[in-house]
Amino acid sequence: MKPRPKHLVAALAVAAVLVALVVGDPFADPPARHALQPDNARVLAQGRRIYEAQCVACHGARLEGQPNWRERGPDGRLPAPPHDASGHTWHHPDELLFRLTKFGVAKVANLKGYVSAMPVYEGILSDEEIVAVLSWIKSQWPAEIRARHDEINQQAQQ
Repeated sequence: MKPRPKHLVAALAVAAVLVALVVGDPFADPPARHALQPDNARVLAQGRRIYEAQCVACHGARLEGQPNWRERGPDGRLPAPPHDASGHTWHHPDELLFRLTKFGVAKVANLKGYVSAMPVYEGILSDEEIVAVLSWIKSQWPAEIRARHDEINQQAQQ
């Protein structure tokens, strides 16, 4: 069997996550419960604190992620992607971002054996804290990216 190109494997993983979102997930809560709040000052203050404590070491102080984030390292894991406008975070609806953060890619996409350096935050952060950190990340995006993300959320709810 021929080895698969790294980009193909990454693309298949993303496709599996999107399929899981469309098909539904038995352990997911209603989407409205996890709507991001990028204009809520209290939520943003909490989210910033959590980001600095839990996320900045890998995703960077400016949301820049790690170098070569699309290429697997020697350990087979992808480096942390950027969460700024240059990354793909804003391409995903709120509910998927929430579920990936809480449950991890392997569980959300049902990818047995998938390894990731990203911690699973179920049992570490509350749902409110996950929404807060994701809200803070979204609040850092330029207005046009936030507007596009809002459109993605609307499409996902149809």
